[in-house]
Amino acid sequence: MALALRQAASLRGWARRGRHPIPAAPFCTDGDGFQSSRFKIFDRDFKRKQRDRAAWLMNSNDEFLDSVADNLLDRLQDCRKTFPTALCLGGASEAVRRLLHGRGGIEKLAMMDMSFDMVNMLKASDRKDSDNTLETFYVVGDEEFLPVKENSLDLVISCLGLHWTNDLPGAMIQCRLALKPDGLFLAAILGGETLKELRMACTIAQMEREGGISPRMSPLAQVRDAGNLLIRAGFTLPGVDVDQYTVRYNSALELIEHLRKMGETNALLQRNNILKRETALATAAVYESMFAAEDGTIPATFQV
Repeated sequence: MALALRQAASLRGWARRGRHPIPAAPFCTDGDGFQSSRFKIFDRDFKRKQRDRAAWLMNSNDEFLDSVADNLLDRLQDCRKTFPTALCLGGASEAVRRLLHGRGGIEKLAMMDMSFDMVNMLKASDRKDSDNTLETFYVVGDEEFLPVKENSLDLVISCLGLHWTNDLPGAMIQCRLALKPDGLFLAAILGGETLKELRMACTIAQMEREGGISPRMSPLAQVRDAGNLLIRAGFTLPGVDVDQYTVRYNSALELIEHLRKMGETNALLQRNNILKRETALATAAVYESMFAAEDGTIPATFQV
């Protein structure tokens, strides 16, 4: 697997209490206004199981995840203030923790994931870090129901996790409520152009082999929606960067295996649990015939 990229993309939002009054509820999920959307797209329980599996399969140094996390953390160096108390949500949390290197002036860091196995993996990775002086806590929790008190954090950071929430604006609102005045929300999510090659190959293969298509890949936010999401969540100084990563694989099967290791495979509620062997082989053949380079590798696009 090879990676061609420069810079990571991020969503940034500052919470200023003066312009956005905060209700007096003690926790971010209290109140009727912060309930998860009734319209469910993703199977969160199935996603938790995928995260459990990823905890055992994930590489300790994934070039793609490390690049996104490192460039996301670079945004902290653009800030003059420090963030003593921080929360890291799901996704590539291990990469964030390992690559932090004192950026942001963080003194206390809470690591949260919906997967119990992933949290245990994070603990084990932390114990291996002999130079670890950062006070770190571990929490099993769901981004859709944030178990955090209001006005308690200086920084909320999420690296490639929030795009699996059914109610992304609601999750962002809860993050804003958890922040102290002038706190920072910093996140990286996958965008709509992600895996466009695989989407195209899968669609063609299904049409040829099955005479129709079924949902195999998850919907993702478009670039034009990102800024609106931050504004809707109530952040007052929103900023959005967009970047594109191209990762090269030896085969389509290697790409699918990498997605499994990252916990990024299909978790749609209306997914088809059965993928016919001939359709899978046709997808790989179409992918390679349409996108393979002269050296035989195939590209996969990740928009962040």
